[in-house]
Amino acid sequence: MTSLSAPDRLLAVLAAFDHDHPALSLTDISRRAGLSLTTAHRLVGALSDWGALERDADGIYHVGLRLWELAALSPRGLALRQIALPYLEDLYEATHENVQLAVRDGFEVVYIEWISGRSAVGVKIQVGARWPLHATGVGLALLAHCEPAFQEAYCGRPLAAFTPHTLTDPADLRRALAEVRRFGVAVSVRQITEDALSVAAPVRGPGGPVAAAVSVVVPEHDTHTPALIPAVRLAARGISRALGWQPEPSGG
Repeated sequence: MTSLSAPDRLLAVLAAFDHDHPALSLTDISRRAGLSLTTAHRLVGALSDWGALERDADGIYHVGLRLWELAALSPRGLALRQIALPYLEDLYEATHENVQLAVRDGFEVVYIEWISGRSAVGVKIQVGARWPLHATGVGLALLAHCEPAFQEAYCGRPLAAFTPHTLTDPADLRRALAEVRRFGVAVSVRQITEDALSVAAPVRGPGGPVAAAVSVVVPEHDTHTPALIPAVRLAARGISRALGWQPEPSGG
């Protein structure tokens, strides 16, 4: 077995933390990172000194603020969130439902903002959460505008099921993506949970490539779904313009 390089070992320590494991003991970090306790202790100490990890009074480690500071520099993270937030807030005020903003990272969607409606349907989402592209409205909106070769590679992978309604057949997924491109919006019904429906639209950056997606999540039985479509499109268009996108002039 090939031994990990020093950078790989540091990354393994950081990768030990996720949304299901936000707080870890040194023993937990050692086990999850696949490192000896001695090596984990040395690396955790170095990361703590730098501010990437923080140790509480009980000896449990958490992700440190230094990583948050670095994440704030990402143009697809907090910078995008700050530009989009006024439009997300407008969308929330218009619907009083869950509003989400997400970007693509490889074969997954990553949520970078979420405004929760007080009486809205419960969702398994929080900022930083990841889900497969095919199983969410924002994921479908993003995947539909990827390069054809990437879409084919994605459709050729195993498609995880979360409910009986999740798109797991490649042919069905291809048809769904074609519908998104045709209508400019993705409607995802009961794909992650049985009680939720998502309406999502792509957000474009300068020059036109899709940079993110915005969505509203409502109860699956909601009868106002058609009215949500123009509201989500309007929010996506507003964010796109704020990012520097300019629609092509109409002919005539």
